Amino acid sequence: MRMIKSTIWISLVFIGGMAVACAQQERGFDGNVLIKGDLDNQPEGYVILSRYKENATEVIDTIQVGNDGKFEYSLSLEGPGFFDLSLMNQIQIRLALYDEDIKVKYNFKKDSQPTITGSKDTDQLKKIDQLAAEYQDEINQLNSEYYEAMNNKDQDKIKDIQERAMGLESGHSGKVKAVIEDMDGSFASLAAIGMLNPRNDFQFLDSLMTVLDDRYPNTKSIITVKQQLDEMRALSIGQPAPEISLPNPEGETINLSDLRGKYVLIDFWAAWCKPCREENPNVVRLYNAYKDKGFEVFGVSLDRTKEAWIRGIEEDGLVWTQVSDLQYFNSAAAETYQINAIPATYLIGPEGDILAKDLRGSRLEDKLRELLD
Repeated sequence: MRMIKSTIWISLVFIGGMAVACAQQERGFDGNVLIKGDLDNQPEGYVILSRYKENATEVIDTIQVGNDGKFEYSLSLEGPGFFDLSLMNQIQIRLALYDEDIKVKYNFKKDSQPTITGSKDTDQLKKIDQLAAEYQDEINQLNSEYYEAMNNKDQDKIKDIQERAMGLESGHSGKVKAVIEDMDGSFASLAAIGMLNPRNDFQFLDSLMTVLDDRYPNTKSIITVKQQLDEMRALSIGQPAPEISLPNPEGETINLSDLRGKYVLIDFWAAWCKPCREENPNVVRLYNAYKDKGFEVFGVSLDRTKEAWIRGIEEDGLVWTQVSDLQYFNSAAAETYQINAIPATYLIGPEGDILAKDLRGSRLEDKLRELLD
């Protein structure tokens, strides 16, 4: 499971971002945020404030609550950040804090959820958390259906679930982008980018980071993402596809550029990769349907042995160009194209530019129909 927004959409992001950046001058960041709390019917215990740091939380302080249920804490910040507020070890609240004071109200006997006011960034974070929870529920449902189909050895059902999973991922990515677009440049959008695939959503993420870096300069998490995107820039949509020069099964060196003038699917696969082998019949079918219309496949195997590689080619009837240096994920081509999981594909245009990534199943067929029918 692994989309592309048009250049027009990206332009709108930039326009909106510029307006937000200019408005930022009116928001005064003094480095302090006041956290107030008003609790009712609270049990014994404390309020614990933690900061999200990479993939873990780090306790900042323990806050005492008065007999009247009220508490207050002044938090010093160097920039925007994500925090966790634990109420008596019973309720966990995620906060996005920067330049606005915040108030938390909660009745332990009556309320299902705390009421949080004062922080627009935290309001945006709630939208992301809700979206993630809904997506996880859908994934769990698909997983349940998949395991049942596996137990029943229902191959048609398994294929249907795999297609639905790819559609679910694509649809979820669109929802995430829509939420981010509606966030008015809030840094809380950083909590959502992990739900996007940077291989396919590079332009969107690159534009977003430009907006956020302008609004929240010198923020470590933004700098880190920008550095990661810079490393991926050479493989983004629209860029020239890097050359691949590897031997075919006969030992002859074949170049990707030899296929210039055609639409070429670079297909990273291996005989040991079950999902790759399951996808191969679909690629064979589409190759046969479109090979006379300017479509070619350039298979790059990440196998370890020549015997396994050739056996996979013969068993699956892969009649197109095949190359490999038999170096597994240490393959020169895999490193050049930043491949860390397979199957993985790049669709290259006649001029040698990257048109799309990770097209499989019906998405590959839809793209070829769009280009060649």
